[in-house]
Amino acid sequence: MLYLQVLLNGIVLGCIYACVATGFSLVWGVLNVINLMHGTFIVLGSYLAWWAYSALNIAPWTALLIAAPVYFCLGYAVQRGILNRVIASPVLVTLTLTFGLDLMLNNAMLYFFKADYRRLVLEPAMGSLSVGPLVVPVDRLVAMAFALLLTLILYLILRRSRVGRAIVAVRMDRDAALLMGVNVKSIYAIAFGLGASMAGCAGVLLAMIYPISPVASGGYLGKAFVVCVLGGLGSVPGAIIGGLFLGLVESFGSVAFGPEHSVTLSFGLLILFLIFRPQGILGKRGFE
Repeated sequence: MLYLQVLLNGIVLGCIYACVATGFSLVWGVLNVINLMHGTFIVLGSYLAWWAYSALNIAPWTALLIAAPVYFCLGYAVQRGILNRVIASPVLVTLTLTFGLDLMLNNAMLYFFKADYRRLVLEPAMGSLSVGPLVVPVDRLVAMAFALLLTLILYLILRRSRVGRAIVAVRMDRDAALLMGVNVKSIYAIAFGLGASMAGCAGVLLAMIYPISPVASGGYLGKAFVVCVLGGLGSVPGAIIGGLFLGLVESFGSVAFGPEHSVTLSFGLLILFLIFRPQGILGKRGFE
């Protein structure tokens, strides 16, 4: 029964990891920008959920309706006003720029919120759900359900809407999309906005489970990076598969080696995939 419990924990954790990584994967795949601000956007989403609940008594799942447009606008403005000026530069330039912007945002959070850990405590507590010998906290189930819902919505946007098809076209062949009349600059800004929106919403969900602090941004960024490499760049289904794979590896690895080695397992897995299957589980070799 222990392994069934570990399997359940890994699935729940993996679904949340998928939501964390989809926005990062979208930006990396479409814009060819490794957005080092992604972890900070997630933490900002957690602070938004904490503030909305403590000040306005708005439940985290309702705060998603605030986080989605707010962080979309923030991401759109950052890309259109700053990143778009260097979007055609080598990857190192955009990497350095997002690194600098991340330092500014992270230090601003430290200034306003301090480095103290905060916790979003729901009242009354949601408790746990028991099915036979299996037990799972209800807040994690709710976070998992909304994480899957958000990931599905992004997938449908990319597959069913005109803007989504334009994003996919730019991702597959920027020059051909430009010749077909696609406004590439606007699509870049929209894709970056969607990535920031997914990060902010993921932060809202994570606030229900984990303590909130600016120092957590690096850990979230690392998880997103690993999931993207595992699942395949720019693929929403790939992010789901990669998130589940990472969640299961961490859960079973924590039982076998101890929870303190979960980060070691994550990045060990990253190295193995980069050596033997750099395109990821669902990625295609040479497809950019």
